[in-house]
Amino acid sequence: MPHISIRNLKVSYGAHNVLKDITVDIPDGQITAIIGPSGCGKTTLLKSLNRLIELQEEVKVNGKVLIDGDNVYDPQADILSLRKKVGFLSQKPCPLPMSIYDNIAFGPRIHGVKGKQILEQIEELEKHCPNNEVCPANTRNTARTHKNGEMDLLVECYLRLAGLWDEVKDRLRMPASKLSVGQQQRLALARTLSVKPEVILADEPTSSLDPVSARLIEEQFQMLKQNYTIVLVTHTLRQARRIADHAIFLYLGEMIEQGPASKVLCAPCEAKTCAYISGEIS
Repeated sequence: MPHISIRNLKVSYGAHNVLKDITVDIPDGQITAIIGPSGCGKTTLLKSLNRLIELQEEVKVNGKVLIDGDNVYDPQADILSLRKKVGFLSQKPCPLPMSIYDNIAFGPRIHGVKGKQILEQIEELEKHCPNNEVCPANTRNTARTHKNGEMDLLVECYLRLAGLWDEVKDRLRMPASKLSVGQQQRLALARTLSVKPEVILADEPTSSLDPVSARLIEEQFQMLKQNYTIVLVTHTLRQARRIADHAIFLYLGEMIEQGPASKVLCAPCEAKTCAYISGEIS
């Protein structure tokens, strides 16, 4: 898993300074929650990690975001490779205008993954997820005898990994837009995983979901952190307490406190963190 270090990061939109000299390390193989009041720079920080922030108008970035020692803001950085390595899950799921099946197959197809490469990808999944049946034996046997068997197998594996397979296995050719919002978010997670990222960024991924769907996403994150570094923005302190291993508290563009989630969320050192945790500032 990659090591992520943020050094003296400053981000502004025009004359408005959104992030002010952020320096922090993101722990590998853990869930890091970015918390703070609305407008404090949480999403900006998240999108800075894979340069999605550059899609905004008049944005200016100074400082460094180092992934395995390489600065993603280096002029020579490969942005497409970066965004494949660092996947993004948005607040509102936006399925591609195609079937459930094709939503998952789209990424591997674009990257030219097929045949033997697909089987190698599945073997890698099984190795990293030994406690999850991502590739049942009967499915593997069927794949050997069908024309598109390898891709069928890959689609099933990622839908299983996202906890969606049992709900959609009989309607894979149905438009993804017909799924419930909660199912669409898990489909988006499966689609993100299908291009083999090493980091998952999630911007309030459960804010538009019902409690049951939200809990399913949380459960998948807790399982996936064994093999991925996960960074999520959340407005819900209860959610951060349930699933975060590490926490970063932002206030008005400044990092006020960071550390183990149990400490930041339950016994913070800084007065502003205490005020936010207690509900005095929001």
